[in-house]
Amino acid sequence: MRKALGLLRRVIVYEWRMWRSLFRWLLRRPVAPSEEAGAFGYIGAVRPILIAFIALSAVEIPIFDVIIRHTMSWQAAREVALGLGIWGVLWMIGLYAALQIHPHVAHPAGLRVRNGFSVDFTVPWEAVARVDARYRSLTGSRTVQVERTEAGTVLNIVTGKQTSVDLVLHRPLSVPLPSGPSEPATEIRLYADDPGALVRLARQHLPTPNPTTRPR
Repeated sequence: MRKALGLLRRVIVYEWRMWRSLFRWLLRRPVAPSEEAGAFGYIGAVRPILIAFIALSAVEIPIFDVIIRHTMSWQAAREVALGLGIWGVLWMIGLYAALQIHPHVAHPAGLRVRNGFSVDFTVPWEAVARVDARYRSLTGSRTVQVERTEAGTVLNIVTGKQTSVDLVLHRPLSVPLPSGPSEPATEIRLYADDPGALVRLARQHLPTPNPTTRPR
């Protein structure tokens, strides 16, 4: 019973945050960083897919309406199908909006890593040893993926099965995730549309001089 209530609560919170993101996006009220911070989007890797899904879902609404109208005489079924279709389109737009208005933010205290409203944690600069830009492809589609290597545990925050920025840490660091605290990671990888710009700004915030490295 407790697990069922916990799951219901997470669903309600997720739904509420999705609708809130949609309204903020429509009202052009993004979560703006301070003057000393820089915002970096990550929606570019999935934008074409999301737009395609939204367009296809919108086209399906009148098609299903015509099919139900000519095959069923039950008006309530048509109204339910229409309502679900409209809800589905708005839900997809809300997901797009969440990714759009919640960028990564590099500020004086650290790098705020995000993925919509589901992933949101800050890596303090004093914990970062090195920042590099490197595109990597992953096989899984999950947003949060963990790799265990000889050098330590790698936490991947994935967008479109990709990461493009590597944060190598001085020591293992645990960060809050939707499922609870992560296991301590020695490296955190994330995706940004402009990894070069994020890396340049991040290196300016590092407390110790960042060693000059050739792009890998």
